[in-house]
This record gives sequence, structure tokens and C-alpha cells, in this order.
Amino acid sequence: MEPQNHQIPPTQNPPPPPSFSAKVAEQVKSNLVFKSKWAELNGAMGDLGTYIPIVVALTLSRDLNLGTTLIFTGVYNIITGAIYGVPMPVQPMKAIAATALANPDFGVPEIMASGILTGGTMVVLGVTGLMQLVYKLIPLCVVRGIQLAQGLSFALTAVKYIKKVQNLPKSKALGERHWLGLDGLVLAIVCLGFIVLVNGAGEEGQEGHTDHVGPRGDEEERPSRKARWRKKITSLPSAFLIFLLGVILAFVRNPKVVHEISFGPSSMEVVKISRHAWKEGFVKGAIPQLPLSILNSVIAVCKLSSDLFPERDFSATSLSVTVGLMNVVGPWFGAMPSCHGAGGLAGQYKFGGRSGACVALLGAAKLVLGLVLGTSLVTILNHFPVGVLGVLLLFAGIELAMCARDMNTKEESFVMLICTAVSLVGSSAALGFAVGMVVYLLLWLRKLGTDKPDSVMSMDA
Repeated sequence: MEPQNHQIPPTQNPPPPPSFSAKVAEQVKSNLVFKSKWAELNGAMGDLGTYIPIVVALTLSRDLNLGTTLIFTGVYNIITGAIYGVPMPVQPMKAIAATALANPDFGVPEIMASGILTGGTMVVLGVTGLMQLVYKLIPLCVVRGIQLAQGLSFALTAVKYIKKVQNLPKSKALGERHWLGLDGLVLAIVCLGFIVLVNGAGEEGQEGHTDHVGPRGDEEERPSRKARWRKKITSLPSAFLIFLLGVILAFVRNPKVVHEISFGPSSMEVVKISRHAWKEGFVKGAIPQLPLSILNSVIAVCKLSSDLFPERDFSATSLSVTVGLMNVVGPWFGAMPSCHGAGGLAGQYKFGGRSGACVALLGAAKLVLGLVLGTSLVTILNHFPVGVLGVLLLFAGIELAMCARDMNTKEESFVMLICTAVSLVGSSAALGFAVGMVVYLLLWLRKLGTDKPDSVMSMDA
């Protein structure tokens, strides 16, 4: 046999690894992919039940620059959507807003000082790793207590919005809401029923989508007419349709609002903050806001994100830093201090938000509205049916409260419910957290030295 000449193929250099910028661009592109266009659009409406009442009240009562707030929060929405790849919400800081609405002397400079001080503290907690340490040490049952309290608080506020006529600038109820009318009880009840019919009690796809089996056990190729109608109904963007109805009714309730709209962005200028404003902002704004930001904007959001998106890795450090950075920039120009929130995440998830595209879409809408209409948008939102906002807020609250259903033992439920009760009655998440931690530690100490296995109440919870 003649020897065969084997040609050695020329060596090929392996392709160079992608650059850091290419990896970042690919990750951002992946995070902003629409899982479902209508579902993501619908999910974007899930956080408006908390966002609109707060910004409208502060704009009308404290002269908040709504246009600047929309521009900055729109940018925040787009950036957080690109970073996290989930519907990470951007909400007004509620403790600061509550202080401003309750205290006439707490104006724009004090609001902005509160946000800057809170944001700076959150950045420090994140960069030093202290936030991640706190996240690891807090037991799940205490976090669930905070989430349950926040969810029930949203739900109770929503029922008030639905049941009673509201003066948003003064945050006061003006009496019982009439049954009929463009902001009546019947309208709210119909909207509520429509959302239940479309979305059900859980996420889409869980109900009514079982395979259709023929008489011989094989799957039918075509679903029944009933199944097709059910699929059409459950695919409707319920929250988006409800919000669109509210916008139309706002114009119908006051047609003259068209003449009150002015086009163009609001003037943006640096807020002058006096020494007195820094002091008031720290004492009355930042101190009450910090516990809420740590617990609800970072710890609870991190836990909830891991529950809803177990395939993704969420860091308390990164959440703390993004909350902080949002507030060391925007408030200098008059934008409302903002944070993440477990209630907003639950609401957007409830209505179909599954990717960063959901909040990026909302951010783009805010950005356009801020640039085109500016603060004059408040004339429209002021006539938006409050009962309809209450319906959206109700479902966001219930979705957040339902996270507490994974407490499997009596001890866990006991700690969670005590934490919830104290948070609700005392109107303080920090107080509920403190009491919950004390009760948790007492139960843990009580079990030391007993023969019972301690699989639940462990310090590694």
C-alpha cells in the first residue's frame, strides 16, 4: 500500500473574545427584548396607581416640577430596565411625599434635600457592602411581614380611592362617592370586574389552558370554541385599556382642559437649598425615608425579584446603588426623589411585565410626555377618575400581599403577622421590622437547648 499523504490543516486562531463593550451591548439588548408586546405594555400600567396620585398631589400643592420629574424618572426607567432585565419600578419616595403633603412648610427645597441625603446614604450602604450584609441577615418571615403590610396598605388606600371622593392635593376624602357618573362606583366596579375576568387571580396561562384530549386519549389539533374565546379574553391588555379609558374620561369630564395644555418642556434649573432646608430635609424627610428605602426599596424588592425571576441573580448592593444614584442627580434639578418598590414590581408583574422592556417602554412614554407637555400634563391627570386609579392600585397591593403565602410553619406565620400588624397600626415599616426581629430572636432563643429540630427558625433564614 502506498503511504497516504495526510495534509495537516493550517492552524486557525480562535476568534478573539468579545470586548467588554460588546458584552454590555448584548446584555442590554437581551434585557430589553419584549417577551410579549401587549403583555409588556399592559404591565407598564401596573405601577400608575401609586405614581399618579403622589406626583399630582405634590405638583398641585407644593409646586413640584412635574415635567422635570417625568424626564428624570423616564430616564431612570429606561436605565433600570436595561440593567436588570425585569420590570424594576421607579416610584416616588413615599415617606418624603407624606411629610411634604402633611407639612405646608416642607417645600421643594426640603423635598430635594431629603432625596439627596437619602440617596447619598444608600450609595454608601451599597458600595461598602453593608446593604448586602443586612440582606443576608434579615429572616424571610420578617421580609414577608413588611411586604404583606405594604400590600395591605396599598389595598386599603385603593378601597378608599374607590369608595370616597378624593382631594389629591390635600390627601383628604370629601365624602362618599356617588354610584353613577364618570367617576362613580359603578365605573370602578366594572373596571375591577373586567380585570378579574381578564387576569384572574394569578399570572396568565395558569387557568383554562389545559390540553384538549380527544375520546381516544390523543390531543385534538384544534381547541374548542370556548377555549379560543377564553384565550382571546385573557390576552387583552386590561390595565392599558383601563388607563386609556381613564384618560378619555378626563377629557370628557372637563373638555376645557384642552385649552389649558401648553406644549414644550418645563424650565429646568438648579434648586437652591438653604442650610435650613438641609436640616429640615434630614430630620423630617431623610430619617423617616431611610428605613423604608432599605426595607421596601432594596431588601423586599431583592427577595420579590428572586421569587418572581429565580433564573436571575439580584444583588442588594446594586439595588442600593441604583436607588442612591437616582437621588444624587435628579433632585438638584427639581425631580421628585425616587426609589424602587416591591409594590410597583408586583403590580407590573401582575399585569404582564416580564422584562426590562416593560419599564423602558413606560420610561420612554414619561420622557416624551415630559418633553412635549411638561407640567401642564397635571391639568389632565387632575381630572383622571380616582376610582379607576384605585382599581389599579388595589391589584398591585393584592399581588404584593400574596407573596406572603409561602410561610409554611406556624412560627414563620407568627413572626410575619406580628410584623405586619405593627407596621400597619404604627404606620411605620421600621417599627414593624424592629418588633418582628425581636420576636424572631426570642423564638430562636426559646428553641435553643430543646430536642425539637430547628429546621425553620434558624439564623440562616
